Amino acid sequence: MIAAWGDSTEEEDETEEEEAVVALMTRSDTESDDEPIDQLEQLKNKVYGLSKAKLKEFLFAVMDECDALNSKNSMLTDECDELKRDIKELEEENKILKNETIDLGVNNLVLHEDLERIKETLKLKEESFVTDFAKLEKESLELKQKVESLLVENNRLYDKLKQVEADLAANRHWNQAT
Repeated sequence: MIAAWGDSTEEEDETEEEEAVVALMTRSDTESDDEPIDQLEQLKNKVYGLSKAKLKEFLFAVMDECDALNSKNSMLTDECDELKRDIKELEEENKILKNETIDLGVNNLVLHEDLERIKETLKLKEESFVTDFAKLEKESLELKQKVESLLVENNRLYDKLKQVEADLAANRHWNQAT
């Protein structure tokens, strides 16, 4: 392996080293545990051929990548926690709004029933008014006719009173003359 590494050009070495590092970095993303052992062995062989300095460099790069991923994961966890709190708050507000909606629905139903009762009462009062008005109109007509007949009788009695007064005056006058 070392001999083969010594025979290759520096550009090929860097390319192979980069491929090995990329393979190491992407392994967790793309490969599964059921992967054949041969591919792992090939990867080990590629890594084995790298120099310690390159391995350290790649190891630090991998560590930096892990730190970045951990940092990202931490930020995402914080965001998830915030979203969970927001969801809980929204669920509580939704529950309150549902209760208010139910209360409004009940109040609306009660008001609707009250309105129906008021309409029914108003209808009964209107019918009573129409009946009473008809009765009063009839009584008014009867009273008007009675008043007219009383006026006629009053005029007749007034005329009779005038006649009696005239007769009384004539009798006084005749009694005085006699």
